[in-house]
Amino acid sequence: VCLTCCSRESMVRINQICHKNGIKFFTGDVFGYHGFMFADLGDHEFVEEKPKVAKGVEDGPEAKRAKLEPPETTMVKK
Repeated sequence: VCLTCCSRESMVRINQICHKNGIKFFTGDVFGYHGFMFADLGDHEFVEEKPKVAKGVEDGPEAKRAKLEPPETTMVKK
């Protein structure tokens, strides 16, 4: 459910109904230059990429910098 331009009370009430029934809920609005967005996704799975840092033992100034290996992709449940 995507909801915009509603009162706070309506947003909270509709989100509670969606949450209770396992329905994903998004709401947001814009006020001039400012705005907000809220998402209640309940329990869901997503893919997250985390960079791995390799530590080298080579000599020289460049070896002292942390080297990045290709990111590791993991499935996260929340």
